[in-house]
Amino acid sequence: MTRTVAAGLRIDVDTWRGTRGGVPTLLRTLRKRGIRATWFVTLGPDNMGRHAWRMLRPAFALKMLRSRAASLYGWDILLRGTLWPGPRIGSALAAQLRDIEADGHEVGVHAWDHHRWQVGIDRLPAEALDAELHRACEAFHAVFQRAPECAAAPGWRCSERVLKLPASRAFRWRSDCRGPARPFLPLVEGVPLQQPQIPVDLPTFDEAAQPGARGDAEWNEQLLARLGDGQPHVLTVHAESEGGAKAQLFDDFLARALAKGCGFGTLGSWLASQSLGEPAALAAGTVAGREGWVCVARAPRR
Repeated sequence: MTRTVAAGLRIDVDTWRGTRGGVPTLLRTLRKRGIRATWFVTLGPDNMGRHAWRMLRPAFALKMLRSRAASLYGWDILLRGTLWPGPRIGSALAAQLRDIEADGHEVGVHAWDHHRWQVGIDRLPAEALDAELHRACEAFHAVFQRAPECAAAPGWRCSERVLKLPASRAFRWRSDCRGPARPFLPLVEGVPLQQPQIPVDLPTFDEAAQPGARGDAEWNEQLLARLGDGQPHVLTVHAESEGGAKAQLFDDFLARALAKGCGFGTLGSWLASQSLGEPAALAAGTVAGREGWVCVARAPRR
């Protein structure tokens, strides 16, 4: 069956555990299915356990309970960096990261410190955010011996202020927002920035799947139905879940999607196959099932 790249496939690697265990698992799965994806990797300290304080927020606590976070991610992820500084991913797990590119996938920057970016984007000065991104790019170069060409802000937390950072201007394109799957040029001070944005339109497992085996089966049915509507889509999976506890579920989804004629490819190849939509501004919005704000595309008012 001839397949077209109907869906861009994005893999976020947020943690030490996701890099060490999830990356090899997903590489085997994609290799078996003949699929290439775009991976956004975290390279600095894994301090994701510091999100634990967010359990005081009802929406975040509900999400963690609904997704059964302890079994989905593992206690080592949920506690990493709480009592002592987390390990630096890029320097310790460079071999696992290089395996991604060696398998023919596209690789870009996700973060230096994923936790620090998510909680600090609203309060850190621009110089501190630029330093975070600059350190990530330096660490990327140390691993891959080249500069990164693409990036994706952690947790889809981005803004016009981020796009104006000197370190951000070096990327060819970015994937920082949620919304309909059509690439667009973001507006910076009312002027289109020649750095396309690739929005993610499909929900992630932790946002929408219900607990239990029945919820898993319904999750795959939901994704397959969305992919079958004939429209372009971008799907994000995580090395910590689809490369961990939900690895078999993800493999089953890919097998069924491919059997139905749906193709998958890197975001770079997906971008090349799409026409640009109308320029849009980046704004804070919400996504069902995700606590806090995320970046969304907002068309200018007429």
